[in-house]
This record gives sequence, structure tokens and C-alpha cells, in this order.
Amino acid sequence: MAFHSDGQKMSPTVKTAYMGVFLALALVLSYVETLIPINFGIPGIKLGLTNILVLIMIYRFGCKEAFVVSVLRIVLVGFMFGNAFSIIYSLAGGILSWAVMCLLKKLNLFKIIAVSVFGGITHNLGQIIVAAVIVENINMFYYFPVLMISGILTGFLIGIVGGEIIIRTKTLFDKEV
Repeated sequence: MAFHSDGQKMSPTVKTAYMGVFLALALVLSYVETLIPINFGIPGIKLGLTNILVLIMIYRFGCKEAFVVSVLRIVLVGFMFGNAFSIIYSLAGGILSWAVMCLLKKLNLFKIIAVSVFGGITHNLGQIIVAAVIVENINMFYYFPVLMISGILTGFLIGIVGGEIIIRTKTLFDKEV
């Protein structure tokens, strides 16, 4: 449930408008990420820029709202830039990552950077699980340590950026028109 910093509940209209803006930003960031020529020589490694928005949604609006925006973004981006397999892999990683981040936020044991790192790791884990099932080869898990390092590094960066955005836009979210 989304609240203003003074404890008042955010109106459904304002919350819906913010969710639309976040979905649009996620689509733009997904497109921008396809344009960034990062090649580590290892397939499947991306910056995960849209995870900044999922993190902000979890911390600022709630887990349900973050889930809706994340799933809509994955499906729409899959249709625009990918295929059925990219949607399946992204949904597996995105939903597992979302669930872990929401659980860790609810437990309130970790700061936002650690929550983001766990999100990055579990996103890659979800994709590896689906890949192992699809290709029927358990050896896919040998690739996980490489993806885990990637998840730690990108999760750390996403956590820093997401945390800063949350701090710097605090008053923006508290204003209703």
C-alpha cells in the first residue's frame, strides 16, 4: 500500500498514474539497455537497469504494485524485443527476484543495497532453473557462479542508484495534484 511520508494513504488515481509512469520508464530503460554495447563474452549478462524501478516500486509503493509493473514490463518487452523464450526466462528470473526482495524488505534485516544484490542473484538463479528444465540438462548450473558474480555486481550498482533515487525523490512522491 502506498503512503505519503506523513502517513496518509495515496489515492488510487495517483498510485495508478505513478504505476503507468514507472511502466513507461521501464519500457524505455529496457530499450536503452538493448542499445548499450556491453559484451563480457558471457551470454545472459545485462545491467538490469529496469530493476532500479522494481526496487523503487517495492520500497515506495509496495510489493503488489511492483509485481504488476514488473510482469507487465517483462511481457511487453518480450513481445517488442524478444520472443516466447525470453518472456519465460525473464518471468522466471523477475518473479523469483521480486519475491526474494519483497521478503527481505518485509523482514527488514538488510539495507536496500543488500536487498538489490539478493534480487540480482536470484534473478539469475530463476533463469538458470528454467534453462535447466527447458534443455533438460542439470549441467546448466555450472554456469551459475559466473552469473552469481554478475548478479552481485549489478545488484550492488542497482541498489546504490535505486537508494539514491528514493532519497532524492522523496518529496516528489508526496505531492498530489
